[in-house]
Amino acid sequence: MGGVALFWLFLIWLGLRGWRKRGRAQADQLGELPVVPDQLGEVLDGPDTGVYVGSTLAPTWATRVAVKDFGDRALVHYSRYAEGILLDRTGASPIWIPTEAITAVRTESGLAGKVMSRDGLLAIRWRLPSGVEVDSGIRGDDKSVYPAWTTAYAEITARTRTELDAADAAGTETKRKKA
Repeated sequence: MGGVALFWLFLIWLGLRGWRKRGRAQADQLGELPVVPDQLGEVLDGPDTGVYVGSTLAPTWATRVAVKDFGDRALVHYSRYAEGILLDRTGASPIWIPTEAITAVRTESGLAGKVMSRDGLLAIRWRLPSGVEVDSGIRGDDKSVYPAWTTAYAEITARTRTELDAADAAGTETKRKKA
């Protein structure tokens, strides 16, 4: 019985060691996160509540961010302001997403190992100051607020989809020429 417990503790230690190693490897790539401004202004949407599921490197939903507490799941109050979105997390540092960094706000069925029902997750794709894009996911307590969030960023999301489609088409054309 004691051997099983020691083996179990060893596995937990290995997992934590791997998580920390991933965090160190991603730290240089991701750079510094934006700081929450002193003055936020008027709340345009929210505060809504839910669970911050985590953030992943875009465009894959499986490469979870492990830098500091950026990837930690936590209860969250999320609010939209003219200058950006505030993810005020319980037991973890707040995340500020400046409006100019947002490239899409949409609903998804999964992110970072958390699989939900269709449209069960609010996903915010945004560009860090380093240029790296991440998807940050929230499982809201009240999913009926999602349309207000996605509508507020519909133009930005449509523009991003158009750019991605054009890039995909160019990539397909390049592959055809090589073949």
